Formats: sequence, C-alpha cells, structure tokens
Amino acid sequence: MSESFFSVVDQLADIFWAGRIGFKAIAGLGIAQTYILMLMTARMGLDAGMRSMVARAIGARDIRYANHVVIQSITITFVWSLVVGGSGMIYADPLLRLIGIDEEVVALTSGYLKMQFLAMSLLSFQRLFGGALQAAGDSITPLKAITVSRVIHLSLTPFLIFGWWMFPSMGLAGAGVANVIAQIFAIALNLHALMSGRTDIKLKLSDYRIDMNLIWRILKVGIPAGITGMQRSLSQWALLFFVVTFGTGPAAAFALSRRAENIVNHASRGLGRASGTLAAQNLGAQLIGRAKSSMNWAIVYCSVLSLLAMIVFIGFPENVAKLFSDEAEFVSHTTVWILIMGLCAFPMSSVQVFTQGIASTGDTVAPMVITLTTMWAIEVPVAIALAFMTPLDSVGIAVGIGIGNLVRCVVFFIYVFSGKWLRPGIL
Repeated sequence: MSESFFSVVDQLADIFWAGRIGFKAIAGLGIAQTYILMLMTARMGLDAGMRSMVARAIGARDIRYANHVVIQSITITFVWSLVVGGSGMIYADPLLRLIGIDEEVVALTSGYLKMQFLAMSLLSFQRLFGGALQAAGDSITPLKAITVSRVIHLSLTPFLIFGWWMFPSMGLAGAGVANVIAQIFAIALNLHALMSGRTDIKLKLSDYRIDMNLIWRILKVGIPAGITGMQRSLSQWALLFFVVTFGTGPAAAFALSRRAENIVNHASRGLGRASGTLAAQNLGAQLIGRAKSSMNWAIVYCSVLSLLAMIVFIGFPENVAKLFSDEAEFVSHTTVWILIMGLCAFPMSSVQVFTQGIASTGDTVAPMVITLTTMWAIEVPVAIALAFMTPLDSVGIAVGIGIGNLVRCVVFFIYVFSGKWLRPGIL
C-alpha cells in the first residue's frame, strides 16, 4: 500500500512543479500521465498473473516452481519494455497531438512523456522484482526500494526542471529524467534481495532458460488482469477527447482530479494486492476461510481510507485546487471535480481492492468482465451524455465516472460474497 501511495505522491509532485510553469503545463502533464498510467495498469495485470502463481506455489511449498515462474516473467518484462517503451519514446509527439491539445502544450510536455516511457520500462522491472518479493512474504525490501527511489525523484525534480544549483534547466522533461534515475536505484535494491536468497525465492542466472509453456500460462492468467487494469486508464484517455473540447481549464481540472483520486485508489490497490497475495498463499495451502477473511479486512481498511479522503476532498476542495495553481479558470473547474470525486471515494477505492485482490488470487477473468461491461456500457456513455445533453457541461463527465464506479462496486460486492473466486491449489 505504501508503494502505491508513493507512486501517487510522485505524480502530484510533478503536477505541483508543473503548476509553477502554468496550468497549461498541468493539462499536458495530466495527458502524459494518462498514457503512462494506461500502460502501467496493463503491465500490473501481467504482474498479477506472476504474483498469484508465485504466492500459491509458496503456500504449497513448491519453491522450485516459484523461482521458475519469476525467471520466465523476466523474459515477458524485457519484451514488454522493449516494444512498448521504445514505441512510446518514438511516437510521443503524435500521441499528444492525437488528443487534440494545442502545440504549446505539446511542446511543454513532449520531453516529459518521452522520459516517462523510459522510466516506465525500468519501473516494469522494479515492480516485477518487488512483486516477486512480496509474493514470497517480503514486503519490507520493496518498500525500502520505493522509498529510496521516491526520495531521489522528489529531491531531483525541481533542480532538473528549473536548473537550480549546477543542474541544467530541462523544463518538464527534468521530472522524467529524475524518475529514470530513481528507478535504477529501486531495481538494484530489489534485484539484490532476490539474488541474495533472503526469501524462499533466489534468482540464479545459471537457471535461466526460456520455457514457452510456462510463459503462456503466466500470460493466460495475466492478460485478463492486464485488460482489466487498462480499462480505467483507457476510459480516461477516451474521455479526455471530450473534456478538451470544453477548454484547457477543464482538461487541467480533469488531470489534477484524476491524480488526487489516485491517492486513495493506489493505496486501495496496494491493499488489494496485499490481501490477494495472502489469499493466494492460503488457497495454495487449502485454507479457504483464511483466504476469504483477508479480503474482508481489506475492505474494512479501505473504508477508513475512503472516509479520510471524503473529509479532505469534500471539506476543502478549493484549498486542494489552490495548492497547485491559483489561476481562476483552473480553480473554478477543479474545485467542482474534486468535490464530486470526494463523494465517490468509497465506491472508487473498494473497486480497486476487489479488482487487485481477486486478480492476485489468479481469478482474472471475472474482474475483466465486470470492468469491461460497467466501464463501456455504463460509465463512458453516461459521462458523455451528461456532458453534452445536460447543462452540466464538462462536470457531467465527472458525474458519469462516479455513477459508473458505484455500479461497478455493487457488482463486485455480489461476486466477492458469492465465493466463486475461492479456488484452492496451485495454478
């Protein structure tokens, strides 16, 4: 959960410093982060496949199989990073123009997006190694790694953006460069722990061989989870096309509200992954009751997080907006978006717990079906209809997102308490 929280702090810090440049920089940064988040959530789905298989193997005490799964996941990650990260760096400018933003915003954001694609490739390895450690029961080392990397990122960012002290002035691209440097340190810490044998998993280069059958099994579990994770960011990307038609102010409000929402959502994803890992270990050991209990407690903790978010976002929406920019157009739009987000905090965060938790046990198809149907049959159409067929204008998109999450939350509750995801044994 702490790892997920730090990821959001990073995004908000980038937006904070972008606000010192102007609200157009906030809009551009939000669009760039939407692309990165869309790909990273898809990548996290593949990690969920690996994590569920490792956790179940650990629970069944099949350590050799757990190690083999991690080694094959490295091959998948290498191909992913090369294809997706490389393509993103080459086509960063066309991707920004695809949304319909003006050339000034493209110029501000281009270097940042290119560096973030490179950082995303490195982050894929960092999360792969960290997820393997967590599945083996070591959650401290990944936390140390992410803490070190985030401190480096947060410290370097303003120096590289504005050219403080002896550093070059790189504009928004400086935030991306800081992230690249930070990810290298995180990878080194997690990889050292995996190769030292501190947990049941111990990587050895001499054990490496490509096992296409196992790679396919990992993908078979992970691809549905990847599709599920991608839908949220993909829907935000789709809705951006409509938000930008109302102007740069609403686009900036959309960007900040999505990042602020992720403070709660990322923490909830962390709760979901943690509870799902525990559930997977217990299912591997044939302990179904304990597996179900871990999910129940995750929802209890999620409720507490949601309450805290509601207090801040409903009680002080204008103050939150002014933290990033005091330009009137930005503040007026963002205040309303943040208020609506606060009202929807519990449905949004509980959906993340269920999605990540169920997927981490190896049941990745049900979350995919629930997310796809509620996202594209309800959330996106309702948001567009409210924006263009009612006086709500751009605010209608925020309301539509909230309605979609409420429906999705109800469906997930029904599925979780049906117990259909509690399938014991090794995958």
